[in-house]
Amino acid sequence: MDKKYVGLDQDRHGITQLGRVVLDARVFGLIPETQDCAGWSLGQMQVLMNQVEQKWDEYGSLPSHLPPELAARHTRIYAEAIARAKSKGWNAELDDDD
Repeated sequence: MDKKYVGLDQDRHGITQLGRVVLDARVFGLIPETQDCAGWSLGQMQVLMNQVEQKWDEYGSLPSHLPPELAARHTRIYAEAIARAKSKGWNAELDDDD
């Protein structure tokens, strides 16, 4: 059985590695900001992850190297995602075992 990603909006663990891929894909315009990738196969997520990595490579993998428009989008998208995750009980300070 092919595993599926639950989607950023349904991810009860807050901002996971796959969640960050979705957020970064939104930043770079690879997917619409309304797309949370729910139901995507892990293979589809890997393809998206590769596309995101290629985009980050263009900017040295640093948000501070993004051009102003992308930097502003990155700040907004991540601030919204962090606020949403915290409202669901996510705490970035907790380890995976907590």
